[in-house]
Amino acid sequence: MELLAPAGNLEKLYYAYAYGADAAYIGIKNFSLRARADNFHEDEWKKILDIKGSKKLYGALNIFFNNADLKNLEAQIDYLSKYPFDAFIISDLGLLPLLKKHFPDRELHLSTQANCTNIESAGIYQDLGFSRIIPARETSLSEIAEIKNRYPDLEIEAFVHGAMCMAYSGRCFLSSFLSDRSANKGDCAHTCRWKYKVTQNPGEIALEEEERPGELFPLIEGDNFTTILSSKDLCMIDYLKELRDAGVDVLKIEGRMKSIYYTAVITRTYRKALEALETGESAQSWKEYKNELFSVSHRDFSTGFFFDNKNIQIPTDKSYLRTHLFLGSIGEHVGNGVYKLIVKNQIKSDSPVEYIGPDILYKFDADFTLFDEKMQPVTTANHGKDFFLKPSTSVQEGYILRRKIPHTSA
Repeated sequence: MELLAPAGNLEKLYYAYAYGADAAYIGIKNFSLRARADNFHEDEWKKILDIKGSKKLYGALNIFFNNADLKNLEAQIDYLSKYPFDAFIISDLGLLPLLKKHFPDRELHLSTQANCTNIESAGIYQDLGFSRIIPARETSLSEIAEIKNRYPDLEIEAFVHGAMCMAYSGRCFLSSFLSDRSANKGDCAHTCRWKYKVTQNPGEIALEEEERPGELFPLIEGDNFTTILSSKDLCMIDYLKELRDAGVDVLKIEGRMKSIYYTAVITRTYRKALEALETGESAQSWKEYKNELFSVSHRDFSTGFFFDNKNIQIPTDKSYLRTHLFLGSIGEHVGNGVYKLIVKNQIKSDSPVEYIGPDILYKFDADFTLFDEKMQPVTTANHGKDFFLKPSTSVQEGYILRRKIPHTSA
């Protein structure tokens, strides 16, 4: 099975490939869901050519287009053609004539936003020229198997890890209503994650959002603030064999807006799990990598709708969980065992760190030295300035730094 990872910018694209992805998907500014990801623009396509190598790259053009959007896309066709895309991910069928005309040699992949949930729909999309579908996340594993049995040449790409939405395949108007940010244009404010409480007035029981007192939404009785709209995260790391047996061709990780630490750790874990599945190794050989999933900020995990909908219907009452704080990454070697340091969160010389790599679970280091841009020793490195690091253990460019935190919630 192909492992497909998210990339919201060049840095994340590098880490997606470096930590085990066969393919990555990116968005083009103004035409992709996840509008608040950095997305790609200007001359970044030149750098992508170098990073991509022989790996695959898919371009997400998966917003729902209005007339102005279509005209804007057509006006940027020459620019879009510079990107080394192997396929386009789309949900709006209005793009078909334009893409077939200008990119006849590129594959078309149907976005999960198109809500393909059954055999007949899958067949129609195949007839329209789609080589791959990403079924709606509400589709069960048995339904996926039926689609694959009917259309064996149609590739199936399934989300296996990341955030889930309380609305049908993300078609939610709550964000637009409360914050004037449309989820269907890639600008979701994640209003389903906000805190709500139940208020009771004569003849009325309603929801009230923490930051919007007085705006009431009728509801069944409860007490205190609640997260009844906040879905659990998806995690299918223990069920790759079941996915393969159902005919899934591609395992997709959600998270273009998340950190390089998320991209690296999640991609690495699924790569190790896939290798174990393909070689027949026991789970014991990669169990420690599996445990790393819990080091990354996440909500309670579930198996989504793949087996049934009982677990996913229960909202999570927790915020984000994690065991480590992402600190930054190792840049180029500048000589004498010193490396450029890309700082994301404050690093202190008296606080031990761990390094992780594509094939290194982690290395502990309590005896490293920090330097400022003038190569003077310092005790603290902060985001936004140039720093250098001399580790006490061997590292490589692309390794990630983290610090263990004494609690598991954030």
